[in-house]
Formats: sequence, structure tokens, C-alpha cells
Amino acid sequence: MQVILLEKVANLGNLGDVVKVKDGYARNYLIPQRAARRATATAIKEFEDKRVELEKVAADRLAGAQALGEKMSGRTVHITQKAGVDGRLFGSVTNADVADALNRIDFKVTKAQVRMPNGPLKTVGEHTVTVAPHTDVVVDVKVVVLGETA
Repeated sequence: MQVILLEKVANLGNLGDVVKVKDGYARNYLIPQRAARRATATAIKEFEDKRVELEKVAADRLAGAQALGEKMSGRTVHITQKAGVDGRLFGSVTNADVADALNRIDFKVTKAQVRMPNGPLKTVGEHTVTVAPHTDVVVDVKVVVLGETA
């Protein structure tokens, strides 16, 4: 299916690109998220009429994400979990836990924006996770997992 992108989509294209994607990806993700529209002649004409407005909105989102990234850069988050004597956690620290901890210190982050390259954290100690508030803004945040004995 041919779609026109209404915002930048990672690994797909930028605002205004007409790309061919699988039907299910367009129907189930891109169109409901308002990230794309079916590329018909009328949709392309409407997009060209609204292009300046959409570019301004995209620039505002990027500026907001860059400001958030600058504030968040170098921050340390402390999370307490139950752990055994050997330093292994009973369970794990997931991206939702990190997002909640960041939200508690006034950073508006969703769990989808927290990326954990090695999977959930399963040991006590200091770990680095990546937070991506925008596709162009990626920030490293230090997570300190503290053990709590049962």
C-alpha cells in the first residue's frame, strides 16, 4: 500500500515521503497513530496544502524533545527492588519501571521511549539505558538498582 507520511517514522522515511508499506502495517499502525495517510491524489493535494503547518508542528515536537533530552542527559535514577544476598533481583527492572521513576522526577516519558539494549535489568548495580523522546533525540540515563532484602 502506498502511504504519505505525516511525521518522521524511524526506518521508513521523513515527513511528506510517499512510501510503499505492507497493508497490515499501514492499516494497523501507521494510519491509527496518525503517522500516515493512504496516498491518493486528493490526500497528496491536501498534504501539500497543509505541509507548512505540519512541518511547524514537527519542528516544535523536535525542539521540545531536544529540551527534554538536555535536561535528562546525565541524570541518575534510583530504583529499589527486592534482591537476594548474591545481588540478583527477584524479578527484574523493566522499561515501565524506569519510565515510572523518570515520571516521578518530572520527566514526561512513556515506557516505549525507554530502550534497554540488554533486556530487563536483573542485577543490583549501575546500568545505562537509552531514552528516545523523539526519533532524532537519544539520551543515556544511568539507572542505579538498589537491593532490598526481604
